[in-house]
Amino acid sequence: MNFKNKTILVTGGTGSFGNAFIDYCIKKKLFKKIIVFSRDEMKQWFMKEKYKKHIEKLRFFIGDVRDYKRLEKSLTDVDIVIHAAATKIVSTAEYDPFETVKTNVIGAMNVIDACINREVANVLALSTDKACNPINLYGSTKLASDKLFISSNHYSANVKTKFSVMRYGNVIASRGSVIPFFLEMNKFKKEIPVTDKKMTRFLISLQEAINSCLVALNNMEGGEIFVKKCKSVNIFNLAQMISKKIKIIGARPGEKINEIMIDKNESKNTFDFGEYYKIVPIIFGDDFYKKIKKGGKPVGENFEYTSDKNNDWFNSSEIRDIIRSVKY
Repeated sequence: MNFKNKTILVTGGTGSFGNAFIDYCIKKKLFKKIIVFSRDEMKQWFMKEKYKKHIEKLRFFIGDVRDYKRLEKSLTDVDIVIHAAATKIVSTAEYDPFETVKTNVIGAMNVIDACINREVANVLALSTDKACNPINLYGSTKLASDKLFISSNHYSANVKTKFSVMRYGNVIASRGSVIPFFLEMNKFKKEIPVTDKKMTRFLISLQEAINSCLVALNNMEGGEIFVKKCKSVNIFNLAQMISKKIKIIGARPGEKINEIMIDKNESKNTFDFGEYYKIVPIIFGDDFYKKIKKGGKPVGENFEYTSDKNNDWFNSSEIRDIIRSVKY
């Protein structure tokens, strides 16, 4: 896809992903216009100040994905949407489930309806490893969101809006993520809390997240879940490289010891495309199924993609480099 003459809107555009994505797009001159849609006026103000020299390529909309009318208004003449807005903190979702559902589920429905009504060509929804076999509300709402986006390709046939999902692991150095938190605890000489010595997570850099989204936008047929291949890390080992003061606290509400991005029940519809897997829907008929899996290699029966049984791990040197690079 040639992005040069396209207008893109990013929901949650002032978050960690949105900031990095927009910065990259401006530097690479990827889009004709970029629309930042978010509810935080102060963060939007900072972005406006940061990109004063490029303001002709940017437009800012104060708005919430819960507000359908505002969302639809912002989508005038938009070609591409990346839906990054979400309530993401597991403990927050457990404590405020009603608010989480409003943003992650009702908000997703609003994005879908508004994009269809405005005839947006391509919509990519960002997901999480926690959406696979969820045990917490955040993961459950993101699973519901994923299914809404995939199934919405049924409803958009007349206007040819394509909906796909990108699923990946924890983003290194994103707001509220584990490494900045550990570094902050160490700075104030506090014990670093670790759930379990066996806990593992998928980690991905912001740049890898950006690249994977651009790949998905270039390759999406509509209806697939892209699963970015990520390296794994043992959280206890990570903590040891930051501090010797570590406290094992046990699992918190809604917390898994290991994460999973592809369940064995999805294996028969999962194909390996090199840098990513693609989970292919079977709800659109045989012809579409053959088209969307073309070029992929079947992963095999009972395949699972889990952070503890991953074939690709960060080594000690890589972890140290990551820690040094993180600003907090």
